[in-house]
Amino acid sequence: MQYKSFLIKYAEIGTKGKNRYLFEDALIKQMKRALKNVEGQFVISKESGRIYVDTEGEYDYDEAVDALKRVFGIVWICPMVQFEDRDYENIKKQAVAYMDEVYPDKRLTFKVNARRGDKSYPHMSEEINRDVGEVILNAFPEMKVDVHHPDVLLHVEVRKKVSIYSLMIPGAGGMPVGTNGKAMLLLSGGIDSPVAGWMIAKRGVKIDAVYFHAPPYTSERAKQKVVDLARLVARYSGPIALHIVNFTDIQLYIYDKCPHEELTIIMRRYMMRIAEQIANDTGCIGLITGESIGQVASQTMQSLLCTNDACSLPVYRPLIGFDKQEIVDISEKIDTYETSVLPYEDCCTIFVAKHPVTKPNLNVIRKSERNLEEKIDEMVAEAIRTKEVVWCD
Repeated sequence: MQYKSFLIKYAEIGTKGKNRYLFEDALIKQMKRALKNVEGQFVISKESGRIYVDTEGEYDYDEAVDALKRVFGIVWICPMVQFEDRDYENIKKQAVAYMDEVYPDKRLTFKVNARRGDKSYPHMSEEINRDVGEVILNAFPEMKVDVHHPDVLLHVEVRKKVSIYSLMIPGAGGMPVGTNGKAMLLLSGGIDSPVAGWMIAKRGVKIDAVYFHAPPYTSERAKQKVVDLARLVARYSGPIALHIVNFTDIQLYIYDKCPHEELTIIMRRYMMRIAEQIANDTGCIGLITGESIGQVASQTMQSLLCTNDACSLPVYRPLIGFDKQEIVDISEKIDTYETSVLPYEDCCTIFVAKHPVTKPNLNVIRKSERNLEEKIDEMVAEAIRTKEVVWCD
């Protein structure tokens, strides 16, 4: 069957009371963005807790579904048959035609689930369930009714129009991007940070990103890898402004002036400071990292305390309690894993100490940073001034 319409179902948005329309409008905006590059013409409308996508002319069904599956806020995508003629006999006729075309193998069980959204319609839901089920059984004796565990749950919704559907394709869930503020993702070329950005975007947060590049110690291929990761995340989150900061001089200065076992922590602290300044300049109200407790030396509780101390914005760490395999599973789900494991170095691994401190003392770290006071503020300002911005969509 060539479906011409989709019913879009959401979950959490329905709990927003008088503000629900704001979230619905944000969801529609993201749906339009997702469908803009799909072959075909699409018209999106809403009616009493329902959002519909109608197609005009030929379109690519699989591409349209894939695009909608990446829109946060959508729980179910339901390809459907929709028609205006609400004559009772026509509804029954359309239900039989639907079952005949969608399910060529009639050896199955089914249940009719009617919903009378228009309370002025003269036939009650239970009556529709009974009568539609009866005509389907008469048309296809091989089919059986199973009200508990049917193979097919046939939905019949009567509103201004009548909608008939049975397929329910899972969406991304969450909240529409843009409904919960904006935050800055510290994006590396690894597995974790793209997943962290995806998870925060799923909660409705608009994200931008910052990447710390260290030429010539990190190559252009390493930078391109991060750009590619940002574009993969942007398929879900919407456009990402990727701020690429040249971190080489700062890293070398820290390497020259500070104890080597503290290099990772101190470099991390300056990354947080720079990310915070860029965040403040771009309207972000939080930072996002891919840190998970105990995964590496810079992610112990003591290390996280030290990096938190370097900035005043809240730091969101959605992976904080995840183990590595759980993170890998999500990265595979969102198609970032294969790019993340490409063997291009990043600036953190180049300057890692042989024996990094795993339980740093904050006062000691602050004391070590005093060795940088002569030039570090000027270097940070220059790194921010000369940053490159790549628009990832």
